Amino acid sequence: MSAAADAQQRVAVRLDSVTKRFSTQVALHPLHLEVREGEFVTLLGPSGCGKTTLLRIVAGLEIPDDGTVSIFGADVTDRPANKRPVNLVFQKVTLFPHLSVAENIAFGPRLRRMGKQQASEKVRAALDLVRMPGFGDRHVTELSGGQAQRVALARALANDPKVLLLDEPLSALDLEIRRQLQAELKDIHRRLGLTFIYVTHDQEEAMSMSDRVVVMCDGQIEQAGSPVEIYRHPRSPFVARFLGMSNVFEATVTSAADGRGRVRPGGQVESDRLDPTHRRQLGLLEPVQRGLVGDERSFRIIRAMWRALGMTP
Repeated sequence: MSAAADAQQRVAVRLDSVTKRFSTQVALHPLHLEVREGEFVTLLGPSGCGKTTLLRIVAGLEIPDDGTVSIFGADVTDRPANKRPVNLVFQKVTLFPHLSVAENIAFGPRLRRMGKQQASEKVRAALDLVRMPGFGDRHVTELSGGQAQRVALARALANDPKVLLLDEPLSALDLEIRRQLQAELKDIHRRLGLTFIYVTHDQEEAMSMSDRVVVMCDGQIEQAGSPVEIYRHPRSPFVARFLGMSNVFEATVTSAADGRGRVRPGGQVESDRLDPTHRRQLGLLEPVQRGLVGDERSFRIIRAMWRALGMTP
C-alpha cells in the first residue's frame, strides 16, 4: 500500500514557516511542508526555484533564517548535519578515490564504531540491495557512472538513515541507465519503507517515481499532490505549463454559478478564486481526456503517469 494512503502515519519531516536568504536574494519564502513516514516525495521545479536549498536545510547543510525543521517530532533546526537521522546522495558522485567499494560503504558504520563483522554484513546487504554483489573489492575508479552512483546510494543506506535525501542523483547519467535506476530506486523505497525526499527538474522522473510531488517556483510551493492530481488539476498556469500542458489561454470570467461559467477571451485569469471545474473551463485543460496534447514532452509525462498507476498506455 502507498505510504501516502495511510492517514495514521507519523510525520517524518515538518518544515514550519521556513525561510532562507542569500545576501539580498530570497531563496525560500515562508513555506510549510510535511512529509509522512514512508512517503516518496519529489521536489520538482526549474533551476533556481529553491528545491536544493530546501533539501540542504533538511540535511543540515544550510540553516534557515526563520522557521523550524523537525524530524520525527524532534526540532533539529540548529542541529548539525552529522547529528541528524538523514543521509544525502549528491548529484555529483563523492566516493573516496583511495578506498575500495566496500571500504567506501563501510566508512559510515566504522565511523560509528560498528564492529568489523557487523560492518561487513552492512556492506554485503547494501551491495545486494543496489544489485552489485561481488563488487566490494573493486576500486572506485573502475566503476561506470551508473555503478558509482549505486555505490553512493549503498553508502548512504548503510548508515541506516530514517530519511534519505537525493539531490538529482541521476541527472548526469545516460537516458537508458537513468530509467533503469529510477525503477531500482522505486523498488528500494518499496522494500525498505524509508522516507525519500527527492529533488529533480525532470517532470517524467517526478511523475513516474513519486507518491507525492511538490512543485516549486521562485522559492515558493506552487502545488503539492499526487502526480495524477497535479497533472489533471493544476492550480496555476505555471504548474500547467511546467508539467507539459500547452493548451493554456487567458480569459476573463464574466459569470460563474452552479458549476458553470461564462468567459470572455483575453484579460487576466484569477485562478485562485475558482474551483477546479471553473479553472478547467478557463483553459487549464485536461489533455488526456480532451486529446489536445501535441508536444513530445507532454506525451512522455502522460506515459510516466500511466506507469505510476501500474498501467500500460
